[in-house]
Parts: sequence; C-alpha cells; structure tokens
Amino acid sequence: MKKAAIIILLVLIADQVLKIWVKTHMLIGTRGEIHMIGNWFILHFTENEGMAFGMKFGGEFGKIILSIFRIIAVIAIGWYLIKITRKKESIGLVLSISLIFAGAMGNIIDSAFYGIIFSESTFHNVAQLFPAEGGYGTFLHGKVVDMFYFPVIEGYYPDWFPVWGGSEFIFFRPVFNIADSSITVGVFILLFFQRKFFRK
Repeated sequence: MKKAAIIILLVLIADQVLKIWVKTHMLIGTRGEIHMIGNWFILHFTENEGMAFGMKFGGEFGKIILSIFRIIAVIAIGWYLIKITRKKESIGLVLSISLIFAGAMGNIIDSAFYGIIFSESTFHNVAQLFPAEGGYGTFLHGKVVDMFYFPVIEGYYPDWFPVWGGSEFIFFRPVFNIADSSITVGVFILLFFQRKFFRK
C-alpha cells in the first residue's frame, strides 16, 4: 500500500501545484499562452466542466451528475486498490490503478473546490486564491484547469475530403492536465499488460 500511496501523492501534488500556479498566473486563452518548445508544446490555460481533454457534458445538471458519478467511481477504484494491495497483486497492476485513482482524484478536487476557493479566471484577469468576495461557484461547480497543448501538426483537410473538406486540422487538439495524463497512462498500462495482470 505504501507504493500506491506514494504514486497517488506524487501525482496529486504535481497536478494541484501546476493547476494552482496556472490559475493564479495565467490568463485564459491565447493571450496568456507560454510557448515551451516552439509551436508544438504550449502552456495554454483553459477550463472545462469536468470531463477529460476539455469535453463538456450537459450543463449544470450534467455537471452534478458527472461529479456524483466520479465520486462513486473513485470510491470503487479506491476499494479495488486496497483489495489488490492486500492480496499483493502485481506491482504493474497496482501502479496502473494508482495512476487512474490519482488522476480521477485530481480532477474531482478542481470540480469540488475550485469554485469555492478561486475568483473567476478571465481573458483579462488572473484568478485570486481565497478572494475576499468569495469564489466563482459553489461546491461541485468548480471548473477543471487544463494547460498542456500539443498542436504537433497543423493544416487543412483537402477540399475533396468527405465532411471536413477545407476545414482546419490540428493534431493533437485537446488541452489536458497531469490528472488526465495519469488516467490515460494507467489505462494504457492496464490494456497493454492485461493478460499478465489477469491471468487467473
């Protein structure tokens, strides 16, 4: 359990420290962008309603449903993690579940508390932590902070291309955070080594 706790703690600390820095130092959108490596690794501050890679789900009601679902999922993942660590399962399985759990927790923290502890981020002002007038939202109505943007390939679909002909093409378009990355890596480890992890 100690190894799982260390992984979870490291991911959560890295995720929250970077999100808080971005929230309190960067403007939303292109005006606040920081180009780390040319035009293909960019810190681009954006916020979303809580789904991975900037996706949205069903307005205010959808936000509550998504938050409740996430909390239930995290409880289930946490229970499973305790179970496999007690049974001394493969370290790879423990690693992957720990990464998924930490990533889910990281985004739940934003969703649950950021609306309470931060002022609104805008295109002209950075957010304040613990503003005197209160936060921009209520419990479970916070927005998830995303910042990693990798537009590695940019161009336009050819005119003859079905549906998207002539429209802009960007790979990789989604903006994401450390928590999203943690979940993705954990899922890929599970998929790649599933036969080894679940031989029984």
